[in-house]
Amino acid sequence: MLTAEEALERLKKGNQRFVNGDTNHPKLLTHAQRAEMAENQEPFAIVLGCSDSRVPAEMVFDQGLGDLFVIRVAGNIVAPSQVGSVEFAAESFNCPIVVVLGHTHCGAIHSTINALMNPSQPSSANLMSIVNRVRPSVEILMQTELKDDLEKLSKHAVRSNVFASVNQLRHGSAVLESLIAKGRLQVVGAEYSLETGEVLIYDF
Repeated sequence: MLTAEEALERLKKGNQRFVNGDTNHPKLLTHAQRAEMAENQEPFAIVLGCSDSRVPAEMVFDQGLGDLFVIRVAGNIVAPSQVGSVEFAAESFNCPIVVVLGHTHCGAIHSTINALMNPSQPSSANLMSIVNRVRPSVEILMQTELKDDLEKLSKHAVRSNVFASVNQLRHGSAVLESLIAKGRLQVVGAEYSLETGEVLIYDF
């Protein structure tokens, strides 16, 4: 089994191949390869990422079928179902690392900023369930000078939102807290650049 450090290094190297346009994995698998994978899975990392169509984790990290356990939801938010999914993968497959992957120009961030600046505009209850989870990460920034520069506000909000999700996973689940305390799991934050294809791993 890989350590968290080894798993993270594998992801970093995969992202560098993706950035360089030098990917390792073929587009198609043989029938035999698919049949082998039908019996079990052994992902080496968990990725909680955004649903944005431009940020498919397997491509971004240049990994193949069965390599990553991916959870995607708009705004890479953490709600009970996401926590449960992470718990399942961490316990069932001994994944040593969880990467919360945000990205530049995130629609959920933009929707949250818009909702805060235009509270009278109606939104669906379902959309607001996402906005309300992103809201704390944005509200605190809107109390600073960033409120006067929407581009900078959005950039900082992406990182703030990733940090909030990392913090929730680290401290919002007894199962995950226990695995972290035993040294069996690490939770890190990251940001994908739509412009360059690079993934920046945050140090927090």
